[in-house]
Amino acid sequence: MPDFPAPFYRWPYLMRQRWSQLLFAHWPVAPALLRPYLPPRLELDVFEGQAWLGVVPFTMSNIRPLGLPAVPGLNHLHELNVRTYATLDGVPGVWFLSLDATQPLGVWAARTLFHLPYLHARMRLTQHGHTLRAEATRTHAGAAPATFAATWEVGAPLPSSQPDSLAHFLTERYYLYTSGPNLLHDIHGPDLWRGQLLHAPWPLRQATVHEWQSTLVESHGRRYTGALRRRPGRRMGANASAGINIHSERGQTRKELRYAFSSSRAPIQHRRINPLLLASALRRARA
Repeated sequence: MPDFPAPFYRWPYLMRQRWSQLLFAHWPVAPALLRPYLPPRLELDVFEGQAWLGVVPFTMSNIRPLGLPAVPGLNHLHELNVRTYATLDGVPGVWFLSLDATQPLGVWAARTLFHLPYLHARMRLTQHGHTLRAEATRTHAGAAPATFAATWEVGAPLPSSQPDSLAHFLTERYYLYTSGPNLLHDIHGPDLWRGQLLHAPWPLRQATVHEWQSTLVESHGRRYTGALRRRPGRRMGANASAGINIHSERGQTRKELRYAFSSSRAPIQHRRINPLLLASALRRARA
């Protein structure tokens, strides 16, 4: 058996969930402004020499681990993430600056088990016809305050994004990177992990943003404020998606999300998360 840090081996671990009502809002940013937010080993990913910063609100539903039923009250949340893009050993992925979410237990699990920078927030996401609105207020103790309000209209479907296009660069990411403690070895400082996201290509649509009020990005530093005061337009990248489905069972569609984390101190290989460990941790959290 490979010498992997526990608990990322032995058992496959699969989280099933559906992501819907998405807005992909992006701005071009000078690479020098984003590079300090990435760990040393990660390389900032750029498109034609330009780095990109994204803000993505969406709804997550039907959340459940493999083999377990969805738990009412724990299987649905709204999320709002701030992200950029990075590569490690040539593998492109997402690097999150923050992820605001409405499910307290989910925030705890993501921070504790996956080392992702999730933050507690209040959030509403509503839809009337082709118009959607998202509102959020960060409530996480000790975190920089942030608010968000946006309204966008979903337009016509877009062709499938091609590998050399900007839309493909910004949305077709099948890995995420995160930094956190090694769960087996007693080390000083964070270790780097990579998680795999399994999904079909995003079915994108045109999006027109009618309202945009946000201090999310400013909560990470004033260096972005001037570039991001304007609402995202077509030139800066604004696309929508009703949702993503890659697996069908008994007439129900869902997105499958599998975390297979890899240590930065060894060649990149898949790690499996022990579902028994997760179940034990969740029981302790509810106790």
